[in-house]
Amino acid sequence: MDKPEKPKDDAADEVKTAYAKWERSNRMSLMIMKSTISLAIRGGIPEKNVAGELFTAKEFLASVEEQFKSTSKANASALIMKMLTTKYNGTSGVREHIMMMNDMAAKLNGMDMAISEGFLVHFIMTSLPAQFGPFKINYNTQKEKWKMSELIAMCVEEEERLKTEKPDFAHAAIESPKQKKINGKGKNKKDDGLGVNKASTSGTKRVFKCNHCKKPGHVRKECTKFRAWLAKKGIPFREDAGKGKKEA
Repeated sequence: MDKPEKPKDDAADEVKTAYAKWERSNRMSLMIMKSTISLAIRGGIPEKNVAGELFTAKEFLASVEEQFKSTSKANASALIMKMLTTKYNGTSGVREHIMMMNDMAAKLNGMDMAISEGFLVHFIMTSLPAQFGPFKINYNTQKEKWKMSELIAMCVEEEERLKTEKPDFAHAAIESPKQKKINGKGKNKKDDGLGVNKASTSGTKRVFKCNHCKKPGHVRKECTKFRAWLAKKGIPFREDAGKGKKEA
């Protein structure tokens, strides 16, 4: 309520009573609002107008809103970045993932950044992992557009199907291609004990590499640098090194 005009001395009693009630209500409203704001923030919020008069409760609330406009923009930017980077990892459940994305869109709508349901449905589809590939293709080939409720139902059904057919679905959704490459690195290699690394897969051509000079094309016992190093150290060279002891 806007501030009423202060009644004159000869004003009617009803007018004076109404003004007194407004003053009391305004004073209590200001006290309640200020008590909910921390002291560190309250000091940066103006409480008087240019004429030096104290703000009414309505004016003070407008002042608070003005101070936090930039904060709202920052929150909007953070929400947008979160939406762009959020991908379904297969652990929380696809229903929860969609509801979380829907909640972020609703918050943006409250900041005058409306996101249509059709766009949000497409956006959520792009956040699903590669395991949902055939499901996405099926959606893109349909003429009908899904509503949010239909998207949730279809995604939950597809996730249940994937879990039934592929028990390791959640692990596969979490593990990135880079991690898969790292986890599989060196799995099929072994050392033959003679300083030669070779692949265990049948049909793979052996690549000899010296464990001393690290150059390909020969093994350590054939390396001239290795023999020179042994001579320098006073260690006799043995042809049967690495093959174990000979039987007597």
